[in-house]
Amino acid sequence: MLLTIGAAILVIGVLIFVHELGHFVAAKAVGIGVPRFSIGLGPRTPLSFRRGETEYVISWIPFGGYVKMASKEEQEEARAGLEGGALAQEFPPEKLFENKPLWARVMVISAGVAMNFLFAWAVYFVFATIVGRYEDPATTLAAVEEFTLPPAAALLVGLPENIRITHINGDTVKSWNDVYELVTDPTSDRVRFDFAGADPVVIEIDGFALDERVALYGSLRARRDARIGLVVDSSAAAEAGFEAGDVIVSVDGEPISYWHEMARLVQGRAGQAVEFRVNRDGAEISITAKPKTTTQENAVTGAEREVGSLGVYGHVQVRRVSWGVVGGIAEGARRVKADAKLILLTLKGLVTGRVSARELGGPLLIGQISGAVARQGLIPLLAFMALFSVNLAILNLLPIPVLDGGQLVFLLIEGVRGKPMPLELRVRFSQFGLVILLGIMVLALTNDLMRVFGG
Repeated sequence: MLLTIGAAILVIGVLIFVHELGHFVAAKAVGIGVPRFSIGLGPRTPLSFRRGETEYVISWIPFGGYVKMASKEEQEEARAGLEGGALAQEFPPEKLFENKPLWARVMVISAGVAMNFLFAWAVYFVFATIVGRYEDPATTLAAVEEFTLPPAAALLVGLPENIRITHINGDTVKSWNDVYELVTDPTSDRVRFDFAGADPVVIEIDGFALDERVALYGSLRARRDARIGLVVDSSAAAEAGFEAGDVIVSVDGEPISYWHEMARLVQGRAGQAVEFRVNRDGAEISITAKPKTTTQENAVTGAEREVGSLGVYGHVQVRRVSWGVVGGIAEGARRVKADAKLILLTLKGLVTGRVSARELGGPLLIGQISGAVARQGLIPLLAFMALFSVNLAILNLLPIPVLDGGQLVFLLIEGVRGKPMPLELRVRFSQFGLVILLGIMVLALTNDLMRVFGG
């Protein structure tokens, strides 16, 4: 619980700080007065101080933040309860927001979103140049598990064994990581497989049908050596004496050359005594094991069957891939673009009804995800923060008046009209936008509570 709370505060706090820092730096750069920089909303905590013209505040409500810029149109008394108290400081006309050129105001309003994109790019750049990533180099399809295959992908049944996948949806496949990313990519309503030496296969699956996409990927068996990478505790393999690193040579006298051959034979021998010939450290030994009966399910149709399970995982000989500085710049941009494309597609799905509004999440879901990825380590947590930063940037660009996107719309209208919209009209639009935003927040929080308590 403490890790979850701490991770949520870290994720939300850092990304809000990054966003508001963009507004702050841009405002200072064009000479706009900034009386207050607040992380959080509501009354200020004791962790507040003043330096120069600006009061730096940490407020009690952690979900949000703001940079208050000098403006003659601010009604401090009306907003005092929300933003930590009224400001008595006066600023000369040349430091007021509305007195700056249109380009300067556009830059200031856009800077928060730009900083969120930049943060995500920086994380991905560091991953690409310093951390790198580990890939499963397999690109050969050993076989397709017909039972777990979603019905929409039936065209894959009957493919020759040990066929190399060259492209998926036109993208080159260089690793099994690519297979996963491309098969589960929701931006297309089909999955086209191109093979070396065989005709392509096109599978029509809705991009938002994630269960079917995952089931399709899970039914693809990469060709790997029949070497054991992990033995599950208390499994049939553990009881029989198998060890990590063992290479299975034969099953009941039938020669084995790759992992799927062994798995297929074991599946049909549930509860039977099976003799395995195993190469261990250069010496061949015999091990007899009795695979345990387990239930295999088709996640899409719900169909079940009983199969034999030895309780071992295959060894994957991964490779480390890293990019240089130039390559890291491009890879960081590619990852940000991919994240943005996914988020925009999800928003489109919400508008068109292809994605249920029940999928919206609020602070509780953010906390749960933050805690889960934090348990996996620093790199997964940073990757989630990068994705969430892109999400925050795009949501802030929505044309809702109280968000940056709405403010940019006001400035665009001013540029077309040659003068600002009337203050009264802007206030009404902002009030309407606030109602919309509060409605979205209530829906998201309701979804959070239903996930926690059921319903």
